[in-house]
Amino acid sequence: MANLYLLRPKFEIKQVKGLRLDMKRTFQLNIEGKKPERVLDSIKHEVRKYLKRERRRSLPIDTDYWDFDCKFGVSEDTSEVVHLSTIITHIDEASKSNAVQLYVEIIAKPVKRNPKIKTEPTQSDLDHDIQTHTSEIPS
Repeated sequence: MANLYLLRPKFEIKQVKGLRLDMKRTFQLNIEGKKPERVLDSIKHEVRKYLKRERRRSLPIDTDYWDFDCKFGVSEDTSEVVHLSTIITHIDEASKSNAVQLYVEIIAKPVKRNPKIKTEPTQSDLDHDIQTHTSEIPS
């Protein structure tokens, strides 16, 4: 009886071409019976939890990482495209400006890294390197 967990079937996440994983939510900032600071913390927690969960998902073949397209605004109609790293600061700013609600949209998309192109150093680069190294030699 204790080894029943061995009998569970294993589930795989199937890769579906064109699969879009997204979060589109309107959060209320003023909830009766709850402190505004706790509501704000729970919104931030939910956004971070979503990002963490999406980053854990298995990637489609030939992709390297998950990228996120983000929109933020007071409502869905007034939302603007923002960078992922600024989403929490936008939530804080909306709370400080006494907004009643806020809209967050995060869409996950798989991305393949672009390889860096190595360029041959030019003569001016080589001359600059020689000058910097000779100036560092003590006399």
